[in-house]
Amino acid sequence: MTIDHFARKAGSYEQDPNRVGNVQTIAGAIRGMFQLDRSMHLMDFGSGTGLLLEGLAPHVARFTAVDVSPSMHAQLRAKQDRLGCPLEMIEADLERVDLDRTFDGIVSSMTMHHVRSIEAMFGKFHAMLREGGFIAIADLDQEDGSFHTEDTGVHHLGFDRTAIAACATGAGFRQVQVTTASVVQKGGRGYPIFLLTGVR
Repeated sequence: MTIDHFARKAGSYEQDPNRVGNVQTIAGAIRGMFQLDRSMHLMDFGSGTGLLLEGLAPHVARFTAVDVSPSMHAQLRAKQDRLGCPLEMIEADLERVDLDRTFDGIVSSMTMHHVRSIEAMFGKFHAMLREGGFIAIADLDQEDGSFHTEDTGVHHLGFDRTAIAACATGAGFRQVQVTTASVVQKGGRGYPIFLLTGVR
């Protein structure tokens, strides 16, 4: 049975203005990198309460939200009628299962550091994308472990940008870029957030 690491914090997750502002900035960076249109079906990996997809939903045809946390998806379900496009929600651990779906793009914010094998996950992303589809993955730069003050299933203390770009390239992605998307302010210091993009 998978532990819902976010059960206690789901209800207050969007009450942190730094968190909300960070994800809004990431959504803006994704819109700046890719020409979204109303024919696209995107997947949000680690969708949580839907902060990221909220900023992208009005620009695409539909979203599939994938997350392991029932409590986070309960928050998303409560607002799905005002997102701007149809939404499918799937509670699944993509490290353990495969989805029989294909997408025009896969987006993700602050989820990859919860994934044990990022190499395997990039391989799954590549397999789920249509030819010409894109990934836009935002996460932490390498840090000293001070970002997370509680156990939420963290497997990586951020990532070296060159190393994670190599993982994406190794999975078959082309035009891989890693840029700075945002800086999260937490505990009196700033934590840079990168955006990794690539095309199948």
